[in-house]
Amino acid sequence: MKPFSNNIVFLDTEFSSLDPNKGEILSIGLVKTNREELYLEIEYKGEVDEWVKKNILPTLKESKVSREEAVKRVKEFIGDTKPHIVGYINQDDVIYWQKLYRSVGVKDNPFHLVSIDFATILFISGIDPESYYFDDENFYKKVGIDYKKYKKHHALDDAKLLKEVYLKFIKSKSGI
Repeated sequence: MKPFSNNIVFLDTEFSSLDPNKGEILSIGLVKTNREELYLEIEYKGEVDEWVKKNILPTLKESKVSREEAVKRVKEFIGDTKPHIVGYINQDDVIYWQKLYRSVGVKDNPFHLVSIDFATILFISGIDPESYYFDDENFYKKVGIDYKKYKKHHALDDAKLLKEVYLKFIKSKSGI
């Protein structure tokens, strides 16, 4: 399988609620194919869903940055390359990503407008997209990846795992 471009960055975010009308971004993980990475936890003092309290908040241990600082650091990390963004459940990631940028008055983010949805790549390859995350033991065993070295529900680890799976996937001529 040959991708359209190798100028890609893997993205994962964690957020306070699945409801995009009330939720806000809590952390961002970005990983380039050359192994450069950026991880940020963003200041937030609002309401948090119960599932997030149990599964996400315990993983947040870094110093928090303001929304403005997060946007600045992402721009520095990306530079002028305008990469394609790859996400697994990217519809949520992209919504919260856009909310972050627009909340500080930035209308254009540093990525291409259309994000690459890895779940769709799995689907059109005949693989149940939910097996990637919800049947992880069998999926990763089949792919040959030790997923246990990654912390689940941690934005940077989820982005690094996605990169590892994606690179194995595109090296295979017929998918996984």
